[in-house]
Order: sequence, then C-alpha cells, then structure tokens
Amino acid sequence: MHQKLITLDLDGTTLNSSSQLSPQTIKTIKNATAAGHIVSIVTGRPYRMARDIYDELSLKTPMANFNGALTHIPHQKWDGEYSRTINKAVVYDLMKHKDDYGIQLLAVESKDSFFADHAAPASFEFFPHEISNDQILTEKTLRTNPTSITILVEPNSAQKVKNQLLHYYGEYITVGVWGGPQSVLEIVSKGIQKAKAVAYLADYYHIDRQDTIAFGDEHNDAEMLDYVGRGVAMKNATDQIKGIANDITEFDNTEDGVAKYLNEYLGLAE
Repeated sequence: MHQKLITLDLDGTTLNSSSQLSPQTIKTIKNATAAGHIVSIVTGRPYRMARDIYDELSLKTPMANFNGALTHIPHQKWDGEYSRTINKAVVYDLMKHKDDYGIQLLAVESKDSFFADHAAPASFEFFPHEISNDQILTEKTLRTNPTSITILVEPNSAQKVKNQLLHYYGEYITVGVWGGPQSVLEIVSKGIQKAKAVAYLADYYHIDRQDTIAFGDEHNDAEMLDYVGRGVAMKNATDQIKGIANDITEFDNTEDGVAKYLNEYLGLAE
C-alpha cells in the first residue's frame, strides 16, 4: 500500500466522550506510524490543549492547531513552521466595543502565549480558571499579533455577533461558531481552514492527494474532508459532514471508530 497521510480531528473524532485517547486508539496510531504512514493531528484546539495528546501518540510529525492557522512540529525547531496571525488592532478594537457585542470573555492566543480580559468562569472548561497578571489582556500586554481570538458571548447570540464581526472586520478574519451549549466564537486570519494545512503537509511529504485520508465530525472539518482523497466522517458526525465524506465509520468516537476503521483500511494488526 502507498504511504498515506492520515489527518485527525480530535474532539468528537479521535478522542472519546471524556476527551481522552483510548488504549485501542493509541495502539492503532502507533501501528500506523510503524507501518510507514504519516499521522498528523489537525485540530481547532490551541497547542496547549493538544500537546499532551500528541505526546501520548508518540508522534514526531507536524501538527496543525487553530484549524490550520498554526502548523509546527512540537518540541523542535522546524523550518516549515508557519503561523497566520490577526492584526492586534482588531483585538484592541474588540476590547473597546465589548459591551456592543455582549462579550463576556475575550481571549487571544498563539503557540506559546495566552491572554484574557479575565479568568474563565468554572463552567467554561476550555480556558484557564486562573491567570497571572501578565496574562491579563491589555494593549500593553498584547505586543504581537495573535493567532486566534476566542470570545464568549451572551447565550443564543453567537450567529448575530458573527454577522456583526464579519461586517466590520470581514476582510481580515474568518469566524467560526463552536458547537455545544455555550455561545462561543473563534476568530482566525481570513481564509484559514484545515484543508490548507493538509495540502501543506501533503506537499511537504510529497504525498499525492489521492493518498490523503482525513477523519472529522463537525463543520470545521468540511473543507478538509472534501479536499482529501478519502474523507471519512464519524458515525456521530453532523449530516453536513456525512454528506461531504467518501465514507462513514461503522463505530462512533466512543467506540474507537477511527482505530477500527484504520485497522481495516490499512490492514493493521489489531
């Protein structure tokens, strides 16, 4: 079998409902790597929330964070690393108009930095519930352009705020709405999408598009699944993603769906 580039979404795909890797998934990914395939994480998560997963899988390949705005090889200097940033003037403007947008939490981050206007509430698990003084977001502390902006807004207002943000800043940014109960918007540089990260990795490894495989479950995986040679939707994926995919896993993310699919497709020993 030709060497494959296998790109993995994390939440709702490679991770189970407890946001953990199962022993079966770890074993399968290690077996795929040992068989000569390239396995890369391509996630909306920031690096700080994907680092441990990368290490648990014993990967040495590039990882894409923030839906492809940052592509890097953890723990080493890599000439191919890139980051697409947002002009910090957008952040300063958002800080001035927090009340206009109903912003309850404003956070910005890059590969190794995180700033927020205040610590996250206990119910908001994606961000630190304690931050140091030098992590408090001000025009003085934010000195470089960030890779990602995340805002928590009033319940049920995410779509309205997204439209407002695109009206004012649309030539600079791409805005995504998180799934789940909280109204959260994630902002990256205009044109960022997971598919571009996959194309970059395929070019880096000289792997034909037809030999690329991607797994995903949510709207931010759409372009990636459409781009690759074999786009695989999880059994638990949205109908939109299932409609784009070439195949659907027989098992969902709580049942080692990715691992079972790869074992069969790549002919790996279970």
